Amino acid sequence: MSALPTFDEQAESDKQKAQKLVALAEAAPLTDGGLRTGELLSEALALDPTNHQAQIFRERLYQTFVPRWHFPMLADTARNTAYARAIEAKVQPGDIVLDIGCGAGLTAMLAARAGAKHVYTCECQPLIAEAAKQVIADNGLSDRITVISKWSHDIVVGVDIPEAADLVVSEIVDAMLLGEGALATLTHAMKALAKPDARAIPERGTLMAQLVQSDKLLEIWHPEQAEGFDLKSFHRLANIAQVTPNDLTACGMQPLGPTQDLFDFDFTNPNINPAHTVEQLTCTTTGTLHAVFVSFEMDLADGIKVDNEIHSGGHWGRSAFMLERPCVVTPGEQWTITAQHDASRLSVHVHDEQPPAAKSSWVADTWAPTAAKEEPAPLPQAAIAKQGPTQTHRLH
Repeated sequence: MSALPTFDEQAESDKQKAQKLVALAEAAPLTDGGLRTGELLSEALALDPTNHQAQIFRERLYQTFVPRWHFPMLADTARNTAYARAIEAKVQPGDIVLDIGCGAGLTAMLAARAGAKHVYTCECQPLIAEAAKQVIADNGLSDRITVISKWSHDIVVGVDIPEAADLVVSEIVDAMLLGEGALATLTHAMKALAKPDARAIPERGTLMAQLVQSDKLLEIWHPEQAEGFDLKSFHRLANIAQVTPNDLTACGMQPLGPTQDLFDFDFTNPNINPAHTVEQLTCTTTGTLHAVFVSFEMDLADGIKVDNEIHSGGHWGRSAFMLERPCVVTPGEQWTITAQHDASRLSVHVHDEQPPAAKSSWVADTWAPTAAKEEPAPLPQAAIAKQGPTQTHRLH
């Protein structure tokens, strides 16, 4: 009769097994979105929690496939409360709810809690979909929520969901409402996956612009010198400032006038048609004009809104379109801008009537994730002005 392995022998055996699993994980293809690789690494760490190679590899995997904005978004109390209130107000008994962009499963669980008959929530990233299933199970809602690991564009009524939805819930917009393909996704969903009289959350959204002053914004994005060297010729490569919530606080932006609506989006009856507008931005105070600040407001339900306006908190990023050179402004001045958008990007142009030194023109894709909560149909490649492709970021 062979002797049982000692504790040290068992530990050594587990370490060897763990290392073999890490080797398998390194060789595994990532065509499944990293799902099998993650499983192998988790098995390895269950055997040997001290395996540094497995720890680092798994963290890199998660950072590659799970956008980091998910976590501050989930911690945004104002956003969560607004969605909870809107879902509570709009879910009706017997509703079939389609939740687009499952993430951690929060909005799906809110819909189940509000009394939906059943919630079908789709998530195209397999690692996120599997984690959401566990979160939903942890909260005792697996019998009322089905996670579909697909893009919403690939869902078929009668196959993936038993009938068209009574309510479509989504939170797939970025800092300028366009970059996650919300218009394309919701246009398809409301026509192909929802009943003719279906409700939607959010109901509508508005993009707004205003003139702002911020010396600190220029210090961050247009530093004139470093260590005595002139850097001004580099500024033309960064006319659009992607402002994080922390940057917004640090920059201390001061409005020089009220917001002006640019575009309205009806998410209950969306379309992907481009639009164009010419608007007047008015100065109501004396100051130095540094940028045109773009923000949004979304109506989730009657009287329930979320926004990323200049004085709002929360996890949302912002966009500031900087002038080439600051310009002193006085009350009563009006600055004419042209703005236009397609399904994924916004452009802004300051007209010739303004001082020539201040004339600026920008075209920007809104910040997009490397793996969006809900991937739309293919959209135009990112570009800034007439330059080539540029990497973009979703600072949601």
